[in-house]
Amino acid sequence: MLLSLSLPTPFFTGLATSAGLIIAIGAQNAFVLSQGVRREYHWPIAGLCSFIDAVLIVLGIAGMGVLIGQSEVILQIITWGGALFLFWYGANALRSALRSEALDLSESQFSGLQSALLTTLALSLLNPHVYLDTLVLLGGIGGRYPEGDRYWFGAGAALFSFVWFFSLSLGARWLAPLFRNPLSWRVLDGLVCIMMWTLAGLLLSDNLV
Repeated sequence: MLLSLSLPTPFFTGLATSAGLIIAIGAQNAFVLSQGVRREYHWPIAGLCSFIDAVLIVLGIAGMGVLIGQSEVILQIITWGGALFLFWYGANALRSALRSEALDLSESQFSGLQSALLTTLALSLLNPHVYLDTLVLLGGIGGRYPEGDRYWFGAGAALFSFVWFFSLSLGARWLAPLFRNPLSWRVLDGLVCIMMWTLAGLLLSDNLV
């Protein structure tokens, strides 16, 4: 009760708006969930995804989303680069799904932390939907508030991003026993492949229309 009285309404509006956008299944969520099940660099990955969202939300509120939306060259680079990366990541998931192995927690998917973080950066920054949700939508909504309130809105939106990604990574640990079964892991990888390729296809179809 005391918390609700001490924080302004835009903070909770940002929290709720961010929840509606981020919870939807997407490339970031699938990746964080997958690494959470593997227990491989899951905390740094969740932290980096949250940090990226927070930075983009602040930039969007400051007006950066409007500038990017007006640049056709930037939009084309983001779209084609993002589609190619999603196709590549989906192909790797498909290759993993075709193997009949169970989850091996001792087997690393990356060569090290740097490799894991670079993949996280690529998956986040080469995905135009991330910019749409943070820079354009959240930034546009937050930018309509007076200067003081807009940053309360951004704080609420960014806070939910941190809560969501860390909760997703933490909750995935209870799924690990399920993925000792080879079929479960193959189904997850197959779904990740379908999701990545679908997102890539939607990006290209929207760009070509």
